[in-house]
Amino acid sequence: MSVARPRDEGSGSLFPGEGLSRGRDRESPAGEPRPDAPLADRVRPRTLDEILGQEEVLGPGRPLRRAIEQDQLRSLILWGPPGSGKTTLAFVIRRLTKAHFEAMSAVLSGVKEVREVLRAAEERRRREGRRTIVLIDEIHRFNKAQQDALLAHVESGAIVLIGATTENPSFEVNAALLSRSRVVVLKPLAADELLSVLRQALADVERGLGGLDAEVDEEALAFLAAAADGDARTALNVLDLAVTTAIPGEDGRRRIDLAALRQAFARKALLYDRAGEEHFNVISALHKSIRNSDADAGLYWLARMLEAGEDPLYVARRLQRFASEDVGMADPQALVLAVAAQQAVHFVGLPEGALALAELVVYLAAAPKSNALYVAYGEAARDALETRADPVPLSIRNAPTGLMKELGYGKGYRYAHDEADGVAGMECLPEGLAGRRYYRPTDRGREKDVAARLEAARLIRQRKTAGPARG
Repeated sequence: MSVARPRDEGSGSLFPGEGLSRGRDRESPAGEPRPDAPLADRVRPRTLDEILGQEEVLGPGRPLRRAIEQDQLRSLILWGPPGSGKTTLAFVIRRLTKAHFEAMSAVLSGVKEVREVLRAAEERRRREGRRTIVLIDEIHRFNKAQQDALLAHVESGAIVLIGATTENPSFEVNAALLSRSRVVVLKPLAADELLSVLRQALADVERGLGGLDAEVDEEALAFLAAAADGDARTALNVLDLAVTTAIPGEDGRRRIDLAALRQAFARKALLYDRAGEEHFNVISALHKSIRNSDADAGLYWLARMLEAGEDPLYVARRLQRFASEDVGMADPQALVLAVAAQQAVHFVGLPEGALALAELVVYLAAAPKSNALYVAYGEAARDALETRADPVPLSIRNAPTGLMKELGYGKGYRYAHDEADGVAGMECLPEGLAGRRYYRPTDRGREKDVAARLEAARLIRQRKTAGPARG
């Protein structure tokens, strides 16, 4: 579909190749990115058909695609990891829409700038009857007051909001604003899709690297497509660095092998936010992998956290919790090892301390599992909070004074060590909870032996409490 380009280009600076009023020094006279712009900007898709990897939301006949093509867009929150195409999609929308388009970054703009844009949008709507689309990149960085400033204008239709974010909008965007917008989830590109992007960039003479006569090994391209984690921007910028810095051979060709591309890639920056959703996703993956006795997966998720810069003591605390919650009495030694691992990490630090945590992960994965303690404590806590707080039975109360003894404190107490079998016939729960059983051991690992001992003691107490059988 062909749509006329807008006369008013807006005032944002997120698209240096599209004639915006700021950043014109980075543009050619025709409004396209200059040759010295980053490769990811030069080869950015200009049509919906050129966008790869988002067929679920932009495929033919999809509602969002139809809305864009018909210039009937409503407010959106674009949520996806870096390099998944959030800014690219906004770039394409800007090229297709007849509406005025404003682009701003939440990092650089405050309430004053937002209000100026909103005031102008209201005036434009009143005078021209023309809509304004406002793109706010990294909208999760706006505070509550800044997001609230948008709310009334979104609700009235004065602006169409496009918010782009790498963070979970259910945590970072005001509920009221979220309810008035459609959340569009963009996925990281698959490796084969990234390969297509890289090959197109290498072949594109006009905007890409086609004029440099580069020859990149397929093995090197496959490595880059996998290592970029679905981030097209990262993959293109690494390719750009490798090709432009390669020394041409005698025949003028620039040859890039796997070693050269690895060197250009340097150290991989893992997608991870110690305070955001990915933090909780990865620690959940670690916990659940070990619970499923998968040591290999546990080691991988451990490495994902530590190599991304997570506090190793946080990991140690979570593994100590696992030792009690998921292993428990099936292997009481697990908690001992968890405490030892925490002490080792605290003492030696990283990178050496990572091995102590790795040892613990493997031990916990291999250990027999039981959540009987977790369930038992939960039920006991619920009864403690929700049932009547009955008095402690007199027989097991402490009686340090004469008055307390006169009142019956400690009366009927039987010292278990004086019993032949080490168990006295007393009820130790409050009267209203007598006979309640919270801890129900499994037959896994050491807990099977614990279960047998506890059951034997319960039967002895039951027999002694009932008294001698009547003839």
